[in-house]
Amino acid sequence: MAYSIFDDFRRAVQNEDGYLLASTITPRAPEHDGGRLYDFYRTTNHYSVQTDFRYAIVYNNTAGLSKTEGNHWLEVYVVYWKAIGQLRVAEELTNQGKDKEAEWNKVYDAWRDVANALIKGYSSSAFPAWTIPCLYVAGKYLRAFAIKSDAAAAKFRKNTTFNAGLQDDIAGAMSTNEKLEDAARQINRTFSLCISDRAPLEESRKWGVYYTTNLLFKTYFKLNAIGLSKNILRSLQATKTDMPPLEAFPKSHQVTFKYYVGVILFLEEDYVQAEENLTEAWQLCHQDAQKNRELILTYLVPCHLLTTHTLPTFELLAPYPRLQELFAPLGQCIKRGDLAGFDAALAAGEDEFVKRRIYLTLERGRDIALRNLFRKVFVAGGFEDPREGDDRGQKIRKTRVPIAEFGAALMIGMGHTQERMEQEEVECLIANMIYKNLMKGYISRTHNMLVLNKKGAFPGTGI
Repeated sequence: MAYSIFDDFRRAVQNEDGYLLASTITPRAPEHDGGRLYDFYRTTNHYSVQTDFRYAIVYNNTAGLSKTEGNHWLEVYVVYWKAIGQLRVAEELTNQGKDKEAEWNKVYDAWRDVANALIKGYSSSAFPAWTIPCLYVAGKYLRAFAIKSDAAAAKFRKNTTFNAGLQDDIAGAMSTNEKLEDAARQINRTFSLCISDRAPLEESRKWGVYYTTNLLFKTYFKLNAIGLSKNILRSLQATKTDMPPLEAFPKSHQVTFKYYVGVILFLEEDYVQAEENLTEAWQLCHQDAQKNRELILTYLVPCHLLTTHTLPTFELLAPYPRLQELFAPLGQCIKRGDLAGFDAALAAGEDEFVKRRIYLTLERGRDIALRNLFRKVFVAGGFEDPREGDDRGQKIRKTRVPIAEFGAALMIGMGHTQERMEQEEVECLIANMIYKNLMKGYISRTHNMLVLNKKGAFPGTGI
């Protein structure tokens, strides 16, 4: 069908269907019509595209568009047609094993023209708010093509032989994410366009704020510029009174936003607030969205470890083999108080932990393993004094444990069975446990004893 895209365009405008309209400017053909983009590109040429599309949009105006709106859509579809042409060339070369940097640069630049044409239309108030999903498509593929262009550029630099004396200077001057950085700036323009709209809420572009925010988060995380996300959060906070509540937005927007806010707080070591946001994301996330739920758990599990000292159950991790492989060995060692095993498990998963930015947080789980090891010493020594009891016939809880017993346990826990730890080192570890509220008591250096509280000696364990 030569003009199926414009058939859908007219139907979308008549029904005010933003998502159908957005499907007419996507660079990916729908599954039910794999040749759609090829047919669309073949309907005209560089000499006739303006005339042909003007007839399809402005003159054949069965949808009742104003002249201004029609002209802006004409501009959008002309640059969209050019972008499809560039994309076809780049994909054909890629299929031939000729993944050229210049071609993907052209694709990115052409798609940026699509995004700019849309921004121009919204800035001129030519496009109504129900068309906002078009901005979603523009931003989503702007980011995707930027990543593809940067990847092709990196491949080109890797395969190019520079003069040995100039190589370091040139490599240092070239950004490895030039296009993605530019994409972030363009998406930020879209964010500003949405959040600054002063129209009544039912006609406002503010309904596009959280999708655009989430796209910026994804882009900043990819650029490892997470600090820039805080600027977005500050802008949202400043306009909170003028915004619809987050609960009024689609669940997919809510889940993604809560996830990224949780991760940002996690990286700032605000684990209580991070846990709250990640838990909300987990509860809102669709049961079948396995990948998204796995991403949420990647940060929620370490949060729980530090805030409540709890480990994930087997049932929780069972649907996620990768997480089970990463977290299960650590959890087993923490339960056993196996310090040597914990260090080995942490080292085994180090690459993935560092990649996910959770290594330092998980490393703190060693304190929980140490707490459990000391707890075992306490339990092994007996909760109760061997005497029959006090004058009320009750057992007397034994709370004094020799420092040497903790030292011996540490040697076993760390696998140093032939070495001896200095008492000062053992006392230092115990003091840290008390300071971090993982144990309650005090060290009696006069008697070389640890005197523990009669109740709640190990908070959170029931002992």
